[in-house]
Amino acid sequence: MGWGFVGPFVAVFAFVFLAPIAYAIWLSLFRTRLIGGTGFVGLDNYGQAFVDPQFWESAGRVSLFLVVQVPIMLFLALLVALAIDSGRLYGKAFFRVAVFMPYAVPAVVATLMWGFMYGSRFGLVGNINDVFGLSLPDPLSPDLLLASIGNIVTWEFVGYNMLIFYSALQVVPQSLYEAAEIDGADQWGVIRWIKLPAIRGVLLIATIFSIIGSFQLFNEPNILQSLAPNVITTHYTPNMYAYSLSFSGQQYDYSATVAIVMGIITVVVAYAVQLRGTRKGH
Repeated sequence: MGWGFVGPFVAVFAFVFLAPIAYAIWLSLFRTRLIGGTGFVGLDNYGQAFVDPQFWESAGRVSLFLVVQVPIMLFLALLVALAIDSGRLYGKAFFRVAVFMPYAVPAVVATLMWGFMYGSRFGLVGNINDVFGLSLPDPLSPDLLLASIGNIVTWEFVGYNMLIFYSALQVVPQSLYEAAEIDGADQWGVIRWIKLPAIRGVLLIATIFSIIGSFQLFNEPNILQSLAPNVITTHYTPNMYAYSLSFSGQQYDYSATVAIVMGIITVVVAYAVQLRGTRKGH
């Protein structure tokens, strides 16, 4: 009776969640050669990944992206959520919808739109240069490209995180605000001692989701690659590297290895952040 009840869930869980991971691990244990075909190599692909400079270059790039972009995005989202929740912002319904609206724009459309604006020869930057006789820095240059991608991702996801923070602020007990008012707390005191501690768990979850999203960076650089082919290489991010290995290089086995290693790194970093956030909460 018990297995009959949980059986469908276990079957779906095993087929949808576990089978792809198991198959990727299985693929990572083989290597396909032009001469000799596919053969079992054990952990050799993992050894190759650990000394692969292209993989670690891409992993380092998304790590830098994570360290810089995620705090900026979450800070802006929190700032907007606090402003709307304060009750002192006129037209808060308009701002709430306006800030959230970019999240409803598909990533492909958003990236194309920003790509057209970034263009120094044909886009908004180029038009400004022509009209005003300026020489603005090229957002698609090697030095600015990662920041330009970060700007796109921030524009896309500030509204999403703002809505999460704002929803959490809505359920803070009114009695806490009344107690703070009796104690003479100002607005900054209310934010510091009531609002931020009350949404600590939500902040942690948003941080973990953002970390995972940063390691999965693919759409934005992949679409901008045609606009900056000399800057965005096939190994610009780990996901682009795995994609290139699989569909251009026909190295399915090593592509699966890169995916597994990147998945492990993502889980370890996300778990470490969760562990630290949980301990600080206690």
